[in-house]
Amino acid sequence: MDTSTEVPDNKEIISLIKNLEERVSRLESALNIEPLQQKESEEKRQSEVVDFSDKEEELEYRIGQFWFAKVGIVVLIIGIAFFLTFPYKNLPPVLPGIFGYILTAVIFGFSSYFKKISTYISGYLLGGSLALLYFTTLRLYFFGSEPLITDLSLEIFLLVLIVFFNLFISIRKNSVYLTVLSYMLGYATAIASDNSYFVFIMILCMSLLAVYFKIIYQWDGLIFYSLVLTYITHFIWSINNPFWGRNIQAVTSPQINLIFILLYAAVFAFANLYRSKETHENFSVTLSSILNTFFCYGLFSIITMAMKPEYFAVYHLLASVLFLSISILFWIRKQSKYSTFIYAMFGYLALSVAIIIQFKTPESFIWLCWQSLLVVSTAVWFRSKIIILANFIIYIIIFIAYLALEGKADLVSLSYGIVALLSARILNWKKDRLELKTEQMRNAYLLTALFIIPYTLYFAMPEELISVSWIAIAIIYYTLSLILKNKKYRWMSLLTLLLTVVYVFIIGVTSSDPTYKIISFVALGVVLIIFSLIYTKFRKSIKKIINP
Repeated sequence: MDTSTEVPDNKEIISLIKNLEERVSRLESALNIEPLQQKESEEKRQSEVVDFSDKEEELEYRIGQFWFAKVGIVVLIIGIAFFLTFPYKNLPPVLPGIFGYILTAVIFGFSSYFKKISTYISGYLLGGSLALLYFTTLRLYFFGSEPLITDLSLEIFLLVLIVFFNLFISIRKNSVYLTVLSYMLGYATAIASDNSYFVFIMILCMSLLAVYFKIIYQWDGLIFYSLVLTYITHFIWSINNPFWGRNIQAVTSPQINLIFILLYAAVFAFANLYRSKETHENFSVTLSSILNTFFCYGLFSIITMAMKPEYFAVYHLLASVLFLSISILFWIRKQSKYSTFIYAMFGYLALSVAIIIQFKTPESFIWLCWQSLLVVSTAVWFRSKIIILANFIIYIIIFIAYLALEGKADLVSLSYGIVALLSARILNWKKDRLELKTEQMRNAYLLTALFIIPYTLYFAMPEELISVSWIAIAIIYYTLSLILKNKKYRWMSLLTLLLTVVYVFIIGVTSSDPTYKIISFVALGVVLIIFSLIYTKFRKSIKKIINP
């Protein structure tokens, strides 16, 4: 029994749908019903108008409710601050202070009163009262014609108490904005102290607290704020603290200030090293590393340039050790790609500066050359192709600079060829660990060695030994190819021999020295025949393996 049913084809289905649409349209016309599609589009247009109106109204209320309150309170506090800065020569010095504390209490009272009416205004008034409390206390020593407190140490002690009181209130309110205000007052206290060691310690304490708040409360913005204020405050100290009315000039003593600059960098790096596991190396983390290294080493370099050169190299070497240590920690703890690169490059930069200052030319170029090998080695460990590429470019620039300054190649420049060979060897040795396509970089180093070594020997060796030295290099390349089982060294050997052939035929034929002609042609001929025999034997052994 056949139970199959006839299934309509696509044309029949489409025809049925069209008939249904026509009947529905007739019904809508007869009953004066608006088509659904038109109705939906009309509702959409109306909703867009309403949304636009709501956004406009929301912006109006935001300006009127929030920004007017914020700006109004800031203007009020600034006005009161200006009022308190008048000298008041005819008044007892205690009266401005009393008046300031009374105003502080009044504003604080209004802050409590507005809690139920407007939390925003209440918060802004609280911040204003905290700022006014600090400014009134500052007025006890500064600005007046006759200070109420004559001991600066006591004044600074009171200001520090107020700063930490403000921080306590800010944390209790869980307000990052009040914390930012307290931080600004803390750094202002450091500048007001005019004591070098207090400036450094106060800056360090504020930096440590910023890292603590970042780790505990995830206040990432506070790190940027504190970082910038830290280096700006230390810079103000280094130009003789002009806020005390002194002329701007470089200040380098005590030299321990350089150690504190490095400590700041270590503290801010710690914030990202011990970030939560959920926070990946995003733009914020990378930017923090860039700003930290840039501001730290920039300020560090400015101050050291103004110092006597006795300990210049030592300090930059210390900076190099710090930056490289931080880069290693970033790699070990976070497998960081960008922060590791940033701190490592500044570490190499500081090391280069130390070498240039410590050694005269050409010794400095030798050390810079071998430093390149250190960079390649650490870059392999960091698995950083960026560092490898940057190092190669710097390596070439240094070699060109050496040739430009010395005006010729000598045995010193031979180091660059040796370093190029060793760098290529390291890249090939650890190519599996790198998990990177470093073939091009290895070829670049080998080509560099292929050029530098004959070029150096051409200028460094006596004329009669140039071709002989090139032949020796070709033999060394071929020996390396056998030991390392790498055909690239065979190609380097062949190319060096071809270069020698060209040189001998051009220079040897035109040379007037018969001894040179004999030695160069005989030596080259013997070596070429030996190489021919080696290649013949090698090819026969390959054929036996393929066709036994």
